[in-house]
Amino acid sequence: MKPIHRAAVIGAGVMGSGIAAHLANAGIEVLLLDMVPPNLGEGEKKDRGARNRWSQGGLDKALKARPAAFFHPSFARLVTIGNVEDDLERTADCDLVIEAIIEKLEPKQQLFARLEKIVKPGCVVASNTSGLRIAEMMSGRSEAFRKSFLVMHFFNPVRYMKLLELVAGPDTDPAVFDRVRRFGEDVLGKGIVVGKDTPNFVGNRIGVHAMLATIHGMVEMGLQPEDVDAITGPAMAHPKSASFRTADLVGVDTFVHVADNCYSSLTEDEDREIFKAPEFTRAMLEKKILGDKTKGGFYRKAKDGGFETLDPQTLQYRPKGGDEAIRKAIKSIEKIESPAERLKKLVADGGKAGAFAWKVLSRSLAYSARRIGEIADSVTAVDDAMKWGYNWELGPFESWDALGFADTVDRMVKDGIALPDSIKKMRASGATGFYQGDKVYDLIKGAYVARHVDPRNATFAILKRGDAPVLKNDGAEAWDLGDGVLGLTFKTKANSIDADVISMLGKAAEKAEEDYRALVIHNDGDHFCVGANLFLIVMAASNKDWEQIRSIVKAYQDATQRLKYARVPVVGAPWGMTLGGGLELCFACDSVQAAAETYSGLVEVGVGLLPGGAGTLNMLWRALEGVPEGAAINTQEIVTQVFKNIALAKVATSADEAKALGYFRKTDGVSFDRARQLTEAKARAVGLAASGYHPPAKRAYKLPGESGIATLRMMVDTLVAGGYASQHDAKIAAKVAEVLCGGVAGASREVTEEEVLELEREAFVSLCGEPKSQERMQYMLMNNKPLRN
Repeated sequence: MKPIHRAAVIGAGVMGSGIAAHLANAGIEVLLLDMVPPNLGEGEKKDRGARNRWSQGGLDKALKARPAAFFHPSFARLVTIGNVEDDLERTADCDLVIEAIIEKLEPKQQLFARLEKIVKPGCVVASNTSGLRIAEMMSGRSEAFRKSFLVMHFFNPVRYMKLLELVAGPDTDPAVFDRVRRFGEDVLGKGIVVGKDTPNFVGNRIGVHAMLATIHGMVEMGLQPEDVDAITGPAMAHPKSASFRTADLVGVDTFVHVADNCYSSLTEDEDREIFKAPEFTRAMLEKKILGDKTKGGFYRKAKDGGFETLDPQTLQYRPKGGDEAIRKAIKSIEKIESPAERLKKLVADGGKAGAFAWKVLSRSLAYSARRIGEIADSVTAVDDAMKWGYNWELGPFESWDALGFADTVDRMVKDGIALPDSIKKMRASGATGFYQGDKVYDLIKGAYVARHVDPRNATFAILKRGDAPVLKNDGAEAWDLGDGVLGLTFKTKANSIDADVISMLGKAAEKAEEDYRALVIHNDGDHFCVGANLFLIVMAASNKDWEQIRSIVKAYQDATQRLKYARVPVVGAPWGMTLGGGLELCFACDSVQAAAETYSGLVEVGVGLLPGGAGTLNMLWRALEGVPEGAAINTQEIVTQVFKNIALAKVATSADEAKALGYFRKTDGVSFDRARQLTEAKARAVGLAASGYHPPAKRAYKLPGESGIATLRMMVDTLVAGGYASQHDAKIAAKVAEVLCGGVAGASREVTEEEVLELEREAFVSLCGEPKSQERMQYMLMNNKPLRN
């Protein structure tokens, strides 16, 4: 498998610049090209800046994108811009060229004709098209060029959407296809779905059909957009953006364009009429009601801060409302944790919600079944496409299983919904569902076959050995993960840290030292760890039980320090929200294998506190650990930066940004595909153990002391005077400054870890006694957002 070190992306629009950004995230050098803007002035025609304006604009937009396209702005240095008139020859040095220009056949054909004369043998050329046929794009190209050509269809936003559809042409060399597949999985962290050369491939074919079936169903049943979104969101095991909010995010114009492409291309599709976009959506295009890009689509923000809904009949906005009965039914369903159970309860609902859900689901499930063999060969490909490309919790065939395969088939037959012979044969065979353990039903072969699973995609449930955990309490469990690795996982709500978790941290470290060679901390759920259980602190503060708070804080400090100095390597595997105590836990680990999408920070000031689980200490110690012994540096600058991170509650929006902020070490690992994170964390732990691991020694540093405290206070006073911080913010910041500077006497001698921990502990307890801090804590518990007071 030849590696891909250098790539070119041609077309610097939203997709092209997003692809270039993610290639750069993966450490690939990228050449980003676009057209020379037309109608340049005479003075601009020879000006490189003017000629590269469109590619520069694409890169600039990627840098400003929210959510961010780059893991960190520094990755943009791997992107070089140019234009197709002056710089196309530079693609001769590339291993991969991805075309992402306008979705019209002729310009693509012209570009490929030019590239054929330039690219080196072995260079892969790919198109990001979502609808054009490979045979037509390759018309006139040589056999050698066709062998190295395929479709790489990314989903937007490229960094965040896991799906990458790969489609081979009739002449694509299987070795080229495998090379790109490995590159997509191993380097870019994508989930690969192999599609066939049909309009809109897999994800958009099923997704657009489901969306349009939903819109037509809304019109038929006389519902409103907010009714539909309530039904087709989490209750249906779909994302919160549901249907119309998703359309606003994607762009109504983009959605209609894809629908039109399906309608014009799918002349033989039995459901072709579903792909006809409703007239009111075309009227929205005429009125430039396009979604978020025009600050108004199916929804828009009202002047009072609330939201208004577009009435599809009048195209006028009105206050967001909806059917009360539907809202009430959905509210109870959304509380169910299991997506399969939520879906089952939704379809069983006897009101409008259940009737509408069945109407759109039955259409979608049957349509998906009829497409097997046409757009993809397996039900897993369709399910993966919808989960990775549309963020569905359950794919169509997983949804079918959740509803009960046989009962669903029988109900469809009763309703007159057309089912393919393969489903009828499956029903007659007595099959109970599409998925059966490690097997999946093959609708083409008409039998269960082994389900291919990447062995690296291992959950905690898959890796753990034995019938019972090695250690267990109400808050956490420790399991044998094999190869001498003990795995610790939390069971608390949102994986928060409570007394049971704190207790288990110490016990797990002790057990690992006795019987294992490494410890890995990994959690399931929506996020790694949202921090400490604030309720315990609030209750103790309300009762003025300062000793209980001091005891809780010391227990967590002791637990994190116990992990930090364990005699076996400890590896943390954070992902998603890793905040407050969750990040303090990572500080205690020898190494971290973080998911690329890890959002970390010490956010305690938002609830009126400071990091109390050795977070203030270890954040500072990490910043100082790279300073060579004897170097005459001013530690004030390092302390100041750590102070800013804590006092401003800076949250890193990627693992690489966390490295830049000092939350993770530069040597920590980053998993692009979270499905492989636990396997990679375990491998890192085994590697540390096998390479002669020894625990670190405790350290001490001279800190800025009294003068440093004064300097930081002056900085905060300036923010208060400018209205950027409150007096209580200043009080919290002063406490943070005192701890980071080692107290008043911090500059007179080296300050030990124990001394900093005591300062941290006492500052935490002191802030718990502040009425305004108590207000912040209570507000967070009640509203799940910070209070600025």
